Amino acid sequence: MRWITRWCSLLCVLMAGSLTQASAQPAGRIADLVLPQQAQSLSFFSSLGMGIWKPEGDGPFPALILLHTCGGVSQHIGTWRKEAITRGYLVMILDSFSARGSPSCRPRAPIPMERGVQDISDAVAHLAALPGVDPNRIGVMGFSWGGMAALLNGSTGYRAATPINGRTPTAVVSVYPSCYIGPFSSFPGAEFLRQDLATPTLVLMGAADTESPPQDCLDRLTQLRERRAPVEWEVISDATHCWDCQDKHGYRSSPPWAGGRTVEYRYDGKATGLSIERAFAFLAQRMPAR
Repeated sequence: MRWITRWCSLLCVLMAGSLTQASAQPAGRIADLVLPQQAQSLSFFSSLGMGIWKPEGDGPFPALILLHTCGGVSQHIGTWRKEAITRGYLVMILDSFSARGSPSCRPRAPIPMERGVQDISDAVAHLAALPGVDPNRIGVMGFSWGGMAALLNGSTGYRAATPINGRTPTAVVSVYPSCYIGPFSSFPGAEFLRQDLATPTLVLMGAADTESPPQDCLDRLTQLRERRAPVEWEVISDATHCWDCQDKHGYRSSPPWAGGRTVEYRYDGKATGLSIERAFAFLAQRMPAR
C-alpha cells in the first residue's frame, strides 16, 4: 500500500510535468518506441507487457490498442486484453513508459503527454502495416492517463498545433479520464476533452470517482453532442476511479491537485463487467469483429 500512496502523491507532479515538459522536451526529440512485429497467441504463460496478441485464425482482424494509466501496465490491462481477444480483436499493449526509463510515473513522468499522443498514432500506423490486421478497424482504449492521451489524439486542433503526425484511430474508448485539470501550484490547468474532437469516442466514467470527477466531462460532452460530434458516454453507478484495478483496491488519499477531495479506489466486479460490455458494444458498432 505504501507504494500506491507514494505514486498517487506524486501524480500532481506527473500531471504538471507531463504537460509542461512538452515545450522543454518536444516529443520529436524523444526516441520512437520499438513496436512489436509478431502477434502471439494468448496463453496462461503470456507476459503482461508491450506486445501483440491475436485470436485464432488468419484475419484480417480489427485491432485494439490498450494504453495504460500513469501507473504503467498493470493487472487490469490483462483483463481487458483477454476480453478483447475473446471477442475477435487483435490486441496491442502499448507501453509508453518502460523503454524510456520508468515503468510508471514514479519518480517523474518519463515522457510529456505530447509524446504519449504521438505514440498512439505511431501504434495505429504500425498495426495498419502488419499482415492480419484490417487497417480500417484499429481502435484505442486508454485508461486514466492513457484515456487522456487518446482524447487529445482525437482533437484536430491539438494534432495540428503540436504537431502529431500519422494515422488516427477508427474509434476511441476513454476509461475514467480527466477531461479537465484545473490550475494548482504552478500548473496552469489543461483541457483534454476538446470541442474539436473528431474521432468517434466513448467515455466511461465512475459516478463516485473523486480523482476524475465525471461532471468535468459531462459538461464538455454535452456541448460536443450539441455540435453533433461523434461522442457517447456512460456514468457507472457507485464506481470510483480505477474500478477495474484489483491490485489497487483500498487506496485512499487527498492529494493537493484534487482540490481537497478525498480520492479512493475500490475494485468493483459489477462495474468492471458493465464497462466491458458497454465498451465492446460501442466497438462492435464502429469496428466490428466479423
